[in-house]
Amino acid sequence: MKSIVLCGGGTAGHIMPHIALLPELKKHFDKIYYIGTNGMEKEIISRTGIEFYEIDTPKFDRKLSLKTLTIPFKLFKSISKTKKILKKINPSIIFSKGGYVSIPVAIAGKKLKIPVVSHESDLSMGLANKIIYRYADAMCTAFEKTAQGKKKCIVTGIPIRDELKFGDKQKIFKLFEHDETLPTVLFIGGSLGAKAINDVVEKNLEKLTKKYNIIHIVGKNGKEYKKQNYLSVKFVDNIGDYFASADVCVSRSGANSIFELITLLKPVLLIPLPKGTSRGDQVENAKLLQEKGLAYMLLQENLNCQTLIDSIDNVFKNKDELIKNLGKQNIYNATEKIVDILVKTAK
Repeated sequence: MKSIVLCGGGTAGHIMPHIALLPELKKHFDKIYYIGTNGMEKEIISRTGIEFYEIDTPKFDRKLSLKTLTIPFKLFKSISKTKKILKKINPSIIFSKGGYVSIPVAIAGKKLKIPVVSHESDLSMGLANKIIYRYADAMCTAFEKTAQGKKKCIVTGIPIRDELKFGDKQKIFKLFEHDETLPTVLFIGGSLGAKAINDVVEKNLEKLTKKYNIIHIVGKNGKEYKKQNYLSVKFVDNIGDYFASADVCVSRSGANSIFELITLLKPVLLIPLPKGTSRGDQVENAKLLQEKGLAYMLLQENLNCQTLIDSIDNVFKNKDELIKNLGKQNIYNATEKIVDILVKTAK
């Protein structure tokens, strides 16, 4: 009887690939568990019926402070608790999606001789996965460049939920008054939202809604409301319907969103989270797509109402070429590849 532990959280980008894998995992594993924190992962995973085990884990801050001095003690405590959980459920394998919550799970798994496979979505490996790499039997990557020179790395792409391909745009257009003669732009800030993008959109709604219907996923800290040609929502489960409604998307450039948009052949303007606010991975992702002719990029430091409108108009102007380039991409069948690795690596 084979069982698997999933871990990795903090944002939807760490969690949704697990959701995409579930139908295939259920064909090969009799029992699926999830180890995570009392955050977004618990909220999302609780809807799937998977048995959830909660742990506390420290966030690894790169800056030296009194708080960072406590990290080793908190990590040791978290590893100890995780070992107790793993001994109880005795999984055949652990699959990590990165994020700080995965570190104690990977370390505890290695100590108990449970195989560990992790996945890195971004072009450059994050701190959590740099640590996990030492304890992992294999590391799946979304991009070929990430895997170069690393013996344990296998290029797989990112698992994408099948239901995204069958969205119904009419479900969204029924939710607000819109102008059928105008194109529709979908703004996606990620599960936590994108304050800089949200602020520019909200302050310039009158100008924007004269040119486009605006559908705006604002994140959990945003405001939900609607007016003529505008709809804002905090977080959605039926993202496929929202993708279907969009002629053009404006998005952060987290790898999960990028692979979804490429799969759906959606022309996109990427506004990456700037370096300093993050480790710069989103800027790297966006630059790569722009260089390949798969998207356009607008840096957040250059973001204002006029640059936003000009950049969106540029995407519309080159929409056919973008779709043509997107259609040429060899998107890896990530779900089957990753599950195959997990099955072969499981004890």
